Amino acid sequence: MAPAYWPDAARGLDFRLLAPNSHHELSMEFVGSHILSIDQFARTDIDKIFAVAAKMEPYAQRERATSVLNGAILGNMFFEASTRTRVSFGCAFNLLGGEVRETTGFESSALAKGESLHDTARVLSGYSDVIAMRHPQAGSVSDFASASRVPVVNGGDGVNEHPTQALLDLYTIEKEMRGRKRELDGLRIAMIGDLKFGRTVHSLVKLLCRYRDVELHLISPAALCMPEALVEMARSAGHTVQISENLESSIAHVDIAYSTRIQEERFGSRAEADLYRGKFRLNQSVYTQHCEPNTVIMHPLPRDSRADANELSTDLDGNPNLAIFRQADNGIVIRMALFAMILDVVEQVDKHSHPVRWYTGSRF
Repeated sequence: MAPAYWPDAARGLDFRLLAPNSHHELSMEFVGSHILSIDQFARTDIDKIFAVAAKMEPYAQRERATSVLNGAILGNMFFEASTRTRVSFGCAFNLLGGEVRETTGFESSALAKGESLHDTARVLSGYSDVIAMRHPQAGSVSDFASASRVPVVNGGDGVNEHPTQALLDLYTIEKEMRGRKRELDGLRIAMIGDLKFGRTVHSLVKLLCRYRDVELHLISPAALCMPEALVEMARSAGHTVQISENLESSIAHVDIAYSTRIQEERFGSRAEADLYRGKFRLNQSVYTQHCEPNTVIMHPLPRDSRADANELSTDLDGNPNLAIFRQADNGIVIRMALFAMILDVVEQVDKHSHPVRWYTGSRF
């Protein structure tokens, strides 16, 4: 009988979810743990994740294949619309040799019949070895995790957080800056668009508080500004925070221009969202006139390319500093790393690897 390389002990509900790590001193134990919030991570934890993610790149690039999670099951539970995150979680688990079972939308789940998150968690955690979950209500993934018998990874809970997106964003930033002989300490970053409802920027601000001397330029309509608690968190970490409604002047001296779409699904109506759509459009002309030559352009995707929005113009697609697709690719290795760390197979991945036997072209 083949040995199992993930901990059956996790079914004993012995999860190690750290309290908010305000001083960033304590490192977390990844094996068997939920991943629910950036608050769990110290800077050393981020370094560990990035080191494991780098080890996963040959598998993501199809240079090698591994079967280390052969027999393991990911429950991919997405109760809110998703393409990249849902598929990325599934692909990451498949690339480690595991199987994926999916639930998408309330209407196709027992929640539509009145089942509680607690009961859903108790049942589906019996079918899975780890669960990735997205839900439109803030705090819901944490509630679900409290009843789960296996580790749960937050794939986005309402306007609250999106920890794996923030990790892949920072991993992208670190790689892009490394190519420019820069470090994350001293980073200059502009966050543009819907900063009130954009959970990706909420988690990214928290993550950047683990670093030193960051300049944050927060560009949004006044009604969609970054929550004050996050602004104060950044300032308490010693960062410079500039708040503005002027795109051009605020992106003039930054390393990263991180654009976000108007989160239409968080508004009461499309008409309300339309009040802000298209306010901050970054295109090649604006970039050339106002950005430094090597400013990296990022976006968590999907970018809204409709004519009335066009927040990140397709005329930037030929710009070598447009990192949005490299950013999306990095989601695979970050999620592979987290699965490998949670299920305790990091040291087993290469031992269960073999050459790729099918045609694969360049991934760049």
